Amino acid sequence: MSDVRVRFAPSPTGLLHIGGARTALFNWLYARHTGGKLILRIEDTDAARNSPEAVAIIFQGLTWLGLNWDEGPQADGTSKGDKGPYFQSQRRDIYQKYVAQLLSAGKAYEHEGAVKFKTPRTPAVIPDLVCGEVTFDRTTDPDLVIQRKDGSPVFHLVNVVDDLEMAITHVIRGEDHLSNTPKHLALFEALGAQPPRYGHIPLILNVNGSKMSKRDEGASIGEYIAQGYLPEAVRNYLCLLGWSPKENREVIDIAEVVEKFDLPQINRANARFDLNKLFWLNGEYMRSVPVERIEPLAIQLLREAGTIGETHDAAYLRAAISIVREKVKLGKELADWLIPFYTEDYAFDPAAVGKVFTAEGLANLEELRKSLADAADFGAAALEERFKTLAATHGKKIGAYIHPVRLAVSGRSVGPSLYHLLEVLGKGRVLARTDRALEKFRK
Repeated sequence: MSDVRVRFAPSPTGLLHIGGARTALFNWLYARHTGGKLILRIEDTDAARNSPEAVAIIFQGLTWLGLNWDEGPQADGTSKGDKGPYFQSQRRDIYQKYVAQLLSAGKAYEHEGAVKFKTPRTPAVIPDLVCGEVTFDRTTDPDLVIQRKDGSPVFHLVNVVDDLEMAITHVIRGEDHLSNTPKHLALFEALGAQPPRYGHIPLILNVNGSKMSKRDEGASIGEYIAQGYLPEAVRNYLCLLGWSPKENREVIDIAEVVEKFDLPQINRANARFDLNKLFWLNGEYMRSVPVERIEPLAIQLLREAGTIGETHDAAYLRAAISIVREKVKLGKELADWLIPFYTEDYAFDPAAVGKVFTAEGLANLEELRKSLADAADFGAAALEERFKTLAATHGKKIGAYIHPVRLAVSGRSVGPSLYHLLEVLGKGRVLARTDRALEKFRK
């Protein structure tokens, strides 16, 4: 069993940023790759900015991405592991003990009601696992406030104390924290403790090279949940922000990433976030994952639209998903494509009606309707042969029958494979819908 212990330590401020999610993912990958443990720690010492709702958003995002943790608070309010739950707001007595230790050792002193740590005036060398060896000149650094006048501990202290108390072996975090590391190393040294190994991962930038902020499009994991992205696709894309399998592949299974992931492989350059690439990747997953993976999302969307109730024909829904998903890039589009399978009161595309439901088009639809009524086999392959035979018999192109019946049974001029669409709808629905279209549009 590996002794690797990593942690994800978000502040509950209202959203799970894409950068935070990527940090959580890289920690999770390293823990799973090494057989170690991932600790979840909620840095909620800022009471003014924190809320239970914000904590729930973190739980939701991590759970949605499939990033399970081994110790720390659980989404159901319980704890996991021998210790925890880990909320910094519940650990104030621990921090005060360490402040007292630093004061008694002469490593800290009181100043105007606050407590300051005596910063070493020597250079700090960080053997970073991602950035390489980095040197900081601390000769002019001011002493560090570790406890405010109101007695509340400062981020730098609680960060070090928790990493020490939780026996963290590796700190994997964003490069924006690299400048904090000399302070943290100094505190570890003052406490007579061995520091963890550090690996600072590159920042995530917008396509234009600016740093991605919380206000930028695509910055929050909640956006992807709301738009119906598949978590596998988002997780896959996050893996590629600073890491790659070195084989010019974009779609990669998470089990393979776990097998190959290691810290020295992380790219030193900042990663560029491309929403279009993620959009494309989600479409790839929509077409390739088992239908059962899309089914819960489809049920949720159809229920929200009032299209299905608590019970539904699962086989019919899966069959419908299997033929429309080639047209779907985002989950939120699923309902739009699936609703026509469940309602007979669908709208007809006016432009298509004018183009397809001409006198000749309706006559062709009536011919086809007679042929379909005689069909004993309503499978896609048999239907295709029937269409070809009908077209050959009447000396027409097959499209003369395809376009009118597609519009009749779906209200649209485009869609999934027609023969599979007719098979899924079934003979009864197809004939009834064709009759209604003929009655509605026949002059």
